[in-house]
Amino acid sequence: MVIARDHWERLTPGERAHLSALVRKSRGRPGNLTSRERTDLRRLAAKLDLPALGRSVAPVARRLRGGRRRGPA
Repeated sequence: MVIARDHWERLTPGERAHLSALVRKSRGRPGNLTSRERTDLRRLAAKLDLPALGRSVAPVARRLRGGRRRGPA
């Protein structure tokens, strides 16, 4: 998906490898990481700008699922 790739490419190749290694090591549980590793994980996740990624992907996901648009509040 092009949108996700744009965010992933915000990291250098070394940062991408480090992030991948941290995620593998943690197995989805931050408690499996040292304090320094958790700090690194947060820094790299912030650089990915995950909230913006979610906002970019949401309209596409809604169309794929056939979701309705919400009217004015």
